[in-house]
Amino acid sequence: MFETLTKGFRAARNRLAGLTELTEENLEPALRDVRLSLLEADVEFGVVKRFLGRVKESVIGETITNEVEAKGKKLKIGPAERFIKACQDELVGMMKSEGPAIIHAKAPQPTGIMMVGLQGSGKTTTTGKLARLLESQGKKPLLVAADVQRPGAIEQLKVLGERLSIPVFSIPGGRPVDICTKAIDHARKLKRDVIIYDTAGRLAVDEPLMVELQQIKTNTKAENVFMVVDAMIGQDAVKTAAAFHERLGLTGVVMTKLDGDARGGAALSIREVTGAPVKFVGMGEGLDKLEEFRPEGMASRILGFGDVVGLMKDFEGVVDQNKAEQDAKRMLEGRFTLHDFLEQIRMLQKMGPLQDLFEKLPFFADSVPEGFQVDEKELKRAEAIVSSMTKRERVEPELFAKDKGRILRVAKGSGRTDKEVVDLLQRFSFMKQMMGDIGQQAGLLQRLPGMKQMAMSKRLNEMVRTTGLEANPMMSSLADQLLEAAVAGEGPMAAMMRGAAGPKAIKPGDKTKKKHLRKLQKQARKKSRK
Repeated sequence: MFETLTKGFRAARNRLAGLTELTEENLEPALRDVRLSLLEADVEFGVVKRFLGRVKESVIGETITNEVEAKGKKLKIGPAERFIKACQDELVGMMKSEGPAIIHAKAPQPTGIMMVGLQGSGKTTTTGKLARLLESQGKKPLLVAADVQRPGAIEQLKVLGERLSIPVFSIPGGRPVDICTKAIDHARKLKRDVIIYDTAGRLAVDEPLMVELQQIKTNTKAENVFMVVDAMIGQDAVKTAAAFHERLGLTGVVMTKLDGDARGGAALSIREVTGAPVKFVGMGEGLDKLEEFRPEGMASRILGFGDVVGLMKDFEGVVDQNKAEQDAKRMLEGRFTLHDFLEQIRMLQKMGPLQDLFEKLPFFADSVPEGFQVDEKELKRAEAIVSSMTKRERVEPELFAKDKGRILRVAKGSGRTDKEVVDLLQRFSFMKQMMGDIGQQAGLLQRLPGMKQMAMSKRLNEMVRTTGLEANPMMSSLADQLLEAAVAGEGPMAAMMRGAAGPKAIKPGDKTKKKHLRKLQKQARKKSRK
């Protein structure tokens, strides 16, 4: 969904590269690129106009210094960097909200959350997702089935409650206002501290719906009124939210289907137009695919810088950190098997769509061609191939080189071709060798005086780089970060966080650095023989 937006900002950054001062003349083409991408992404016209006006005002006529000092280190900056920084600040300002995502009532009063919206926006499913999220945070939610208009809505909520082991309150044939009012006493009896009201929706905004919702809000005194909107409907989502906000005073908006091909413009427009900030976003169909909205993360992804914080949250949600550190240590020691490879595949599948994960990597946008799409079925094919191997073959992949018949057997068992099996084995062999080389190189460098301290201060890659990956900037950047983290004695999560700043420019064929690296390695080998 970020491709349309990212394309304009990337084009603007390229236009401004090499300039020393931003003027109205040289800034206008860059602003036009951004304007077109924002409008194409369905951002409201008035919002686009005001956004570009603020960006222009903050950078116009400003002389850009070539270098700035940061933490004792000189960094090169230019008009492109200053322009992107201004855009990032304005994007965050457009979407940020004050205070916590949910306003909690003072104990012992249960916190009330009204879920409102039109039919088809995913309101009932989002109610279940929010209940699961709150339960994971230590809360005890109660679901209230107050949608008596849509056939099957009450039954759907009961099914969700059963799946989540969360109680659902309903009164067959009751009025929505009475159901919500009586739910408060029921929550006190069950000692539930959060009540989520799943209210009725309509195909369009109408007066009876608004009157009913106003009565529910008045009777329950709900602290939170969240409107669920479908990101796929674009600017209609903004207009609908404005109508609900005018009558109910929304405290927040929950946007669904942001993981699809929605253009994302509504997320940028909705707060500025309605005054109601986006509080949560739905990123998938699973009940665990609701997350608190982070304006900084979305702004970073729009600008093509990825979202490392969001990626690490995905990682922590499915992986035990201690196990991940132990696995990484074994990989760097060259003790990496196809069984480990299969576990990594299954872990990635739990983290969500591959395209979404790769877009969160800080060096992804600049390392692949425009319009690049990750093949989501690639992991399934690899899993089928490895699952068709015996336990011994997974531990000893060299058996395939000795007996070609094994390749044919695995190909038939997995429903793939023998060429695909060979390709997978070659990729695995390359990855195993790369990780082993990084571990060996880190071991040599750790013996040199001052190298560990240099790695810990994130200055090692000024002097030493991994070799053999110059043709692949993304892999080269990741390998450099892993090497620096390994020398510093840190784990893979630390290496990933190093990527937040994005890849540094690599000069292919830098003979001086390569010569210096060979000299260091030679000294380390001599020292190890003594």
